[in-house]
Amino acid sequence: MDLKRLKQLSEFAWQVNPSGDRTLPGIIYADSALIRGMDEKVCEQVINVTALPGLVRAVYAMPDAHWGYGFPIGGVAAFDPAQGGVISAGGVGFDIACGVRTLHTGLVPDDILAIRKQLADQIARDIPAGIGSRGKIHLNRKQMNAMLSGGARWAVEQNYGTPSDLGRIEENGQMAGADPACVSDHAKKRQQDEMGTLGSGNHYLEIQQVTEIFDAKIAAIFGIREGDIKISIHCGSRGLGHQIGTEFLKRMVIAAPRHGLKLTDRELACAPINSNLGQEYFGAMNAGINCALANRQILTHLIRQIFERLLPQAELTLLYDVAHNTCKRERHRINGKEKNLYVHRKGATRAFGPGHPDLPEDLRSAGQPVLIGGTMGTASYILAGSTGSEVKAFSSACHGAGRTMSRIKARKIWRGQQVIQELARSGIEVRSPSYRGVAEEAPGAYKDVSAVVDVTERAGLSKKVARLVPMVVIKG
Repeated sequence: MDLKRLKQLSEFAWQVNPSGDRTLPGIIYADSALIRGMDEKVCEQVINVTALPGLVRAVYAMPDAHWGYGFPIGGVAAFDPAQGGVISAGGVGFDIACGVRTLHTGLVPDDILAIRKQLADQIARDIPAGIGSRGKIHLNRKQMNAMLSGGARWAVEQNYGTPSDLGRIEENGQMAGADPACVSDHAKKRQQDEMGTLGSGNHYLEIQQVTEIFDAKIAAIFGIREGDIKISIHCGSRGLGHQIGTEFLKRMVIAAPRHGLKLTDRELACAPINSNLGQEYFGAMNAGINCALANRQILTHLIRQIFERLLPQAELTLLYDVAHNTCKRERHRINGKEKNLYVHRKGATRAFGPGHPDLPEDLRSAGQPVLIGGTMGTASYILAGSTGSEVKAFSSACHGAGRTMSRIKARKIWRGQQVIQELARSGIEVRSPSYRGVAEEAPGAYKDVSAVVDVTERAGLSKKVARLVPMVVIKG
């Protein structure tokens, strides 16, 4: 990125100056190495988002930011409905409520090592992964609408888990405001056989070992010790979420002139929050969030069944489940007053700080767990939300490493079979139905996740708690 376009505010914050009739800036959180490595389109997309009406404070980009559809991935923006604020399908993304769920196991590495290959094979057999993957669950229309309204709470009621799981999921496992009637029949049809599936792309299920603790006090509250075995599930709302995004983007583009919206980029298609179209999208998107929460809950049930057979001494309980592609209606203090805002986080994780009333009581003193995914051969991280992040980015943090190259370019550099063999030599068992998918997700196609997390902490967005490395990876 050309630094001449930016004003450096601090060692870890860079301002994109407003231009024309725009009055609010963009803020990119990065150190000098990360900012130089970001593609120019991140800056362009941040500038474009600042032109949307009803924006509050600024547009923010996380240290893992890279080019996306409309909004940059890693982008955060909040809009005030009382000031004509908008809601944007491009500001949420196609994989609605894609997120990470991390489970405790009560195991240590010696419990896993002897059966690591058997465990990898069994998970790959029992949990469908890949493009168009279908599970054993089929939902009829009534069941589909119940799932879209109930989220993980619905899944628990269907015996996919226990009520104690719900307290460790954002929104207690059920997103309010979901309206299944706003979800098309086509979207529902795409999802009717995809519950309990992992999907493709950067989605994964990993068995991980905690290799380093950075904050012993918070780690103890989270229930994390060095040497622990954890399981992390990274996936979202599958075909349903993608269809919701596709359909509403088209509708928003067509309706923009009617709402007096002049789009600098048609990918920024949006609608006034208080319009019928804006509220229909909000209802459909919240249903998509519930789909993702239910899907991760069912996957948790499936992985528990596998461990009951192969490692019956394991106790799989939730640390936390949080998404990173959402628009949430939240209360934030603006100029000394509490306001209801619609906070878009696209490739950015909600990161409430200590004391926030929406957090589980037993975690509240530490802040929200922020779950950061790695890239097969690298580390993942568990962070904790910080109080200062409220002012810096509406209580938001990064979500992963962030790509440095396209999937097409990655396929030209790496062969999937070769990547799997190299990772096996380093002690990581990878299973995937697609060599192509593995090549696209090669660790070298991403930024250094440790550098991203370090900047996230040093910029005051979240605190590092623990580092985890993969032992088994199931990829789509």
